[in-house]
Amino acid sequence: MITFPNAKINLGLNIVERRPDGYHNIETVFYPVPLTDILEIVPVADGEQASLTCYGNPVDCPPEKNLVMRAYRLLQERYGLPPVAIHLYKHIPDGAGLGGGSSDAAHTLVMLNGMFELGLSDAELASMAATLGADCAFFIYNRPMMATGIGDVLSPVDVDLKGKTLLLVKPSVGVDTRTAYSRVTPHVPLADLSNTIALPVIAWDGLLTNDFEVSVFSALPQLWLIKAQLIDAGASYAAMSGSGSTIFGIFDNDKLAGAAADTFTDCATFVLQL
Repeated sequence: MITFPNAKINLGLNIVERRPDGYHNIETVFYPVPLTDILEIVPVADGEQASLTCYGNPVDCPPEKNLVMRAYRLLQERYGLPPVAIHLYKHIPDGAGLGGGSSDAAHTLVMLNGMFELGLSDAELASMAATLGADCAFFIYNRPMMATGIGDVLSPVDVDLKGKTLLLVKPSVGVDTRTAYSRVTPHVPLADLSNTIALPVIAWDGLLTNDFEVSVFSALPQLWLIKAQLIDAGASYAAMSGSGSTIFGIFDNDKLAGAAADTFTDCATFVLQL
């Protein structure tokens, strides 16, 4: 079986409070976007061991610690799954705030559930996915979701960017998630996220904010410059996605987005029709 785990962007990201367990409660909207990895899972011959082979972008992680293998082990231990060979082609950049690893893990759970006819519901899969990573559960549902808690409490949200063109700009620099969280000051949001997200995209600037931008842009001013360039190039809205180093711009058409992409010669760019 082959599937295509997709990325996400964050529409707004409020760091509300630090929890006693050291994590942070957040508010954000996860929005799926059509930038994908490729995931294949096939049975193996008797006597062979389960394996994960990665291709494409380098993966700086031993196979057994990869979220994909951890997702397989989770179901194997609970339901006695036989060994499988997993092949993962990485196209979504790592450490970019796009959720690539989380998506790979969630899609692994969904594929194995279907392959072995486990009969698990989306809610059951999401509960298991949440034990692998805070945003893994979102990719089980894979539709726009308001996320609270540590990103694992999900509820449907009515936001539709269909017809827009998304430009992702990923420079070579990365942002360490733990460091990013250590530099933010939690606070009660000034604007209600659910109200803001209901406004037209052109009205989001200044209201729909990512709390990581203040500290991350201070440390990496080139990210602030990318955001400014996207706005100057005609983006209706631009922001950093999650705690990663990807800056995205939402454009009214692919011509504007394509012209903007051509200006970022030293960055990876992805023009995506939504």
